[in-house]
Amino acid sequence: MKKRVLVVEDDAAIRRGIVDALKFADYEVFEAAEGNEGMRMAVRVGYDLLLLDLVMPGPDGMAILAEVRTSRPTVPVIILTARGEEKDRVKGLTLGADDYVVKPFSVQELLARIEAVLRRSPERGSDVKSIPFNGGVADIDRREIRFDDGGTTGLSDREIELLRYLAGNAGRAISREELLRRVWRIDPDNIETRTIDMHVARLREKLRDCSADSAVISTVRGKGYRFVPYKSRT
Repeated sequence: MKKRVLVVEDDAAIRRGIVDALKFADYEVFEAAEGNEGMRMAVRVGYDLLLLDLVMPGPDGMAILAEVRTSRPTVPVIILTARGEEKDRVKGLTLGADDYVVKPFSVQELLARIEAVLRRSPERGSDVKSIPFNGGVADIDRREIRFDDGGTTGLSDREIELLRYLAGNAGRAISREELLRRVWRIDPDNIETRTIDMHVARLREKLRDCSADSAVISTVRGKGYRFVPYKSRT
């Protein structure tokens, strides 16, 4: 599956160069030319990394970064700016940016930084081979759950993606809207979030996690769901 990058940059020439380079490197790209559209897309569109300009019409990059860190705390962000002063760099990193690229920059440098940030991103779970849980293990390669008592059950591709995302963010409450964006890769405005509840219920059934006091995937009232870290269980 192609990685998705959102580019928020008001300079049309720079934005076009970045978008073309990313597409050539086989990324799927979304783009916004000013702060209001950038803010909307940053919180609603499903993407794997945000490239964010600091100075633009409407909300600036710092405001967008602050909002992203509140609504999507683990998504990686690289700031793009012509301002190379230390105070701006420090402010961006303090707000939660993963890297900082000062204009002008080469395409090769930008692509290398994107690849490096994605490699260390907690949301990049494609290398996970197995997920232990109370009573068994989910084998990602074999697409099945194996229980300690010898039982097995199969997993669909969607169930694997859902379980991988929840386990990759273990201990954090994840909203239904975030799951729609990050796992289903659709705008939550276009579908009922009840879809998430049905898939989680089915996954819980396969995990034998159907008791009122769920030991693997807990319900967070008013928020969504949380995968309970295996090591913290008693």
